Amino acid sequence: MEHWSVEDYKNFTDTKKKKSKYRANKTSIDGHTFDSQKEADYYCELKMRLQAKEINGFCLQPTFMLAPGLKYKADFIVFNSDNSYEVIDVKGIKTKEYIAKKKVFEDKYNIKIKEI
Repeated sequence: MEHWSVEDYKNFTDTKKKKSKYRANKTSIDGHTFDSQKEADYYCELKMRLQAKEINGFCLQPTFMLAPGLKYKADFIVFNSDNSYEVIDVKGIKTKEYIAKKKVFEDKYNIKIKEI
């Protein structure tokens, strides 16, 4: 039988907690923490597009009220050069909760969510 010190056990449990349910790795860039590397990469792409003047701007994690007590938080809103905009969600896995909120959002606001 193997015996662990309190410190060994604590290190083991700490490393267990850090794993994401969907295996996404939280990534920090420019003081912003993103839920996945894919989302962080898209942020970097938006920064380059903004610098190249391909877009007018973007907003991180805008929140929309769907109903009292029910919110939807997108990953980005991108403001295009033609004054249109896109609501962006960077997705790895589409959960049932996301699919339901997406439908309510699109019906309520008459805006399609663009999934990356």
